[in-house]
Amino acid sequence: MNNIIETLAFYMRFPFVRYALIVGVLIALCSSLLGVILVLKRFSYIGDGLSHVAFGAMAVAAVLQISNDTLIIMPVTVIAAILLLRMGQNTKIRGDAAIAMLSVGSLAVGYLLLNIFSTSANVNGDVCSTLFGSTSILTLTNWEVWLCVITSIIVICVFCLFYNRIFAVTFDENFAKATGNRAETYNLLIAVITAVIIVLAMNLVGSLLISALVIFPALSAMQVIKNFKGVVICSAVISVLCALFGIIIAILFSTPVGATIVAADIAVFFIFAIIGKLVTK
Repeated sequence: MNNIIETLAFYMRFPFVRYALIVGVLIALCSSLLGVILVLKRFSYIGDGLSHVAFGAMAVAAVLQISNDTLIIMPVTVIAAILLLRMGQNTKIRGDAAIAMLSVGSLAVGYLLLNIFSTSANVNGDVCSTLFGSTSILTLTNWEVWLCVITSIIVICVFCLFYNRIFAVTFDENFAKATGNRAETYNLLIAVITAVIIVLAMNLVGSLLISALVIFPALSAMQVIKNFKGVVICSAVISVLCALFGIIIAILFSTPVGATIVAADIAVFFIFAIIGKLVTK
């Protein structure tokens, strides 16, 4: 135990480790807030779809050899979120079908571009790292850290400022419209914020594991707590603790960061599910 503490203290002296912990906590916090909303609106799969869109945009940036790929990935993912919202209201193309179309299409096109216009000697390794997360969270630049901090503050402020309206739109959209709330505007706001968080989370858990970061903390909290505010708070605590635990374990034992965080989320979900069963008896 002493050796683990000493090793962790040694790693904490490096700025990139501190950056990883700060970014990981902030992304986990924002993801948990959005996760509760998306799960309750039965739109939780949007995270997976947008993450694949972000992967496709990343592939385009890599082919064009753009060093700051966030300048392409962010706007493309935001536009995709808006399109998903519009397509979900189309009677011919339902929301789940629209997500599936964009998800599979973006993933296939991105991988195809990376193979045809390869700019790396290890395409498969780069793709695997992007999809499942690797050490990118430990190679963050100062600009990426500040971007995450500023974006996270904006997301938290928006959530707190519009809490009542988001609550109304989440539980009963028709009632919210009847009472004068602009439900479409708040749905659009939720979609855009989700897209931004998805792009930031790619460095933490990878494209394929982002949905787990969004969904599992919310589902875990719902196993035990039955009111909206309690679920939001509990989900945030679970998400932050799992992110911290996952990053620390990954640093100490050289495991994949994204997969370790998701494994922690899964373990907590089963624990809360058992607690929920015992409480209801």
